Amino acid sequence: MASIITLFVIAVVSLIAVRVGATALMMTGLSWDTASFQSYSAFFGVGFTTKEAEMVVNHPVRRRIIRDLILAGNVGLTSALAALVVSMMQTEKSSQMLMMVLGVSVAVALLLTLSRVSWLQRLLDRMIHRALEHAGMVRALDYELLLRIQHGYVVSEIEVLPASYLAGKKLAESRPWDHGVIILAIRRAGDFTSGLPGPNDVIQAGDVLTSYGQEASLRAMVEPDSKLELKAGAGVS
Repeated sequence: MASIITLFVIAVVSLIAVRVGATALMMTGLSWDTASFQSYSAFFGVGFTTKEAEMVVNHPVRRRIIRDLILAGNVGLTSALAALVVSMMQTEKSSQMLMMVLGVSVAVALLLTLSRVSWLQRLLDRMIHRALEHAGMVRALDYELLLRIQHGYVVSEIEVLPASYLAGKKLAESRPWDHGVIILAIRRAGDFTSGLPGPNDVIQAGDVLTSYGQEASLRAMVEPDSKLELKAGAGVS
């Protein structure tokens, strides 16, 4: 019975670890479906070669999260299975074996039931999100590729950092179009969204900009105090 309790506890901790990993990945800009899938894949050691996997391994914060999930998955899962196998091998009576199998089945059914309770999932997600933000373990979205077009041009989401040359200025002052960058939309905390912003719209630190331009120029925009060179032929009026 002790081995069943141990297995149950490790299984619960494992599921929570996967949930923490998925929430952390989502905080870096991934959708919940993608973050959850990659978290399960890393924790249980099942690799899939997909574009989503490339988005994870090419991002330093996501790569660190995946690394920790792989380590936790290998240690926890291996220990749980080893404890269960040893306990079963030491069981001589068939009645005890039957009780052990029944106990494992009940534990698995309970875990599956709890994992499908929506209000419990929402509560757990909020707790994990607040804990990660408070600990500063995950840096929020700063650059996320949405669409690669051609010749180096992409549509991306960019978080405006406090040290960015865009922060606190009107678009008419920062003039990102002089650097070959077009701001398509502004998303701000509190569900404020400005589609097709005009020159008098003010960019604030923390805003997420949906932008179009050369990938190098867009990446440079997230660098503190970045100074971009004007594109050849760009007008200055």
